Amino acid sequence: MTTTARITWGAASARRLQRQFLASSARTGTPVADVVGAMLAAHAQVLSAAEVSVGIRSAEGVTRADVRAALWPGTAGAAGPPAAPGSSPATLVKTYGPRGTVHLLPAHDLPLWSAALTAVPAGTSPFPPAAQLTEEQARQVVAAIGDALDGTFLTIDELGEEVVARTGPWAGDLVMPAFQDMWPRWRQVVHRAGHAGALCFGPNRGRKVTYTRPPHFTPVTAREGLRALVRRYLHAYGPATPQHFAKWLAAPAGWAVRLYTELSAAGEIEEVDFEGAPAWVAAGDTVFPDEPARGVRLLPYFDAYVIAAQPRELLFPGAAHRRALAGGQAGNFPVLLVDGVAAGVWHQRRRGRRTTITVEPLGRLTARQERQLAAQADRVAAVLEAEAELVVGEVTVGPHA
Repeated sequence: MTTTARITWGAASARRLQRQFLASSARTGTPVADVVGAMLAAHAQVLSAAEVSVGIRSAEGVTRADVRAALWPGTAGAAGPPAAPGSSPATLVKTYGPRGTVHLLPAHDLPLWSAALTAVPAGTSPFPPAAQLTEEQARQVVAAIGDALDGTFLTIDELGEEVVARTGPWAGDLVMPAFQDMWPRWRQVVHRAGHAGALCFGPNRGRKVTYTRPPHFTPVTAREGLRALVRRYLHAYGPATPQHFAKWLAAPAGWAVRLYTELSAAGEIEEVDFEGAPAWVAAGDTVFPDEPARGVRLLPYFDAYVIAAQPRELLFPGAAHRRALAGGQAGNFPVLLVDGVAAGVWHQRRRGRRTTITVEPLGRLTARQERQLAAQADRVAAVLEAEAELVVGEVTVGPHA
């Protein structure tokens, strides 16, 4: 007779923080790509937030410059002109990841991510039938994007011209309402091109975003990719239910339940008791710390920990649920994390070489926690290559400000 392991929230939090380099930073010399791999991707819609997410987990001395060097080696960085791609291999790629949003991914994990993300069932198109791409047209556009970007950096307008030239005028029809404007039909599958390995982001050209093609790779099979992604997700954020996995991936819950059932029957994941309810971990991965999480961390917008760690009502207890979430959605406020749970919000404003970090705790901090908070503010500023000015008080800006 097997005994189901019983896991507490405190034990789960402590292990998650350890595995994401939030309990203690990565050792000196650990590549930033390995840090991103431990996070299972870093949300990068706002690149500076991703740089903080990665930097605070990395060894002392790692800054945003190290993240950009991993993304675009041989370039002047996100603010300068791009050099020719391929001068040296990138170890990070900025592309479309889970939930169809922009993430940093380790370059060596692209075969896994591509296979898994393209296997997630697509939702219903928000566009009327006359505006949609057929499946054949979508395949043509993705192939055209990859061909156009191979070995070069292009802005969105330059890329659009190349796509239309390679496919046909139908790809350029202005049928997509977007930001009080109309976008061409082909842009419906930009995220799909990212998932397929045909597109990723390059460094900005002045104020303009550029795109390029990541290094060529052969995806693993869809089954291999999904199996590996579930196991990695559970390694980083388990115990977790299929509903938690579906929410993190923006996938149908029923599909995730079937996937978990298949992996459980194959002995690749196993059920545990997590705070009195069934959840899953990777098979055999049932060792958890005896001591709960301790310490203070400042996590930026859409940090991987606050997005993926579940159940959310335990991560954002009491007043944190009202203050640190926006309509129940995590990530819109940078979070003060105390002993593994959300305990406040913060905001930073850069002026020249100085960044003012305003932190609003939701409870009283001990003297030790205040010292840790000051050290965290210094660390965030150092990642951003700035000097910190810490202010403890009310954060007056709204979500995602």
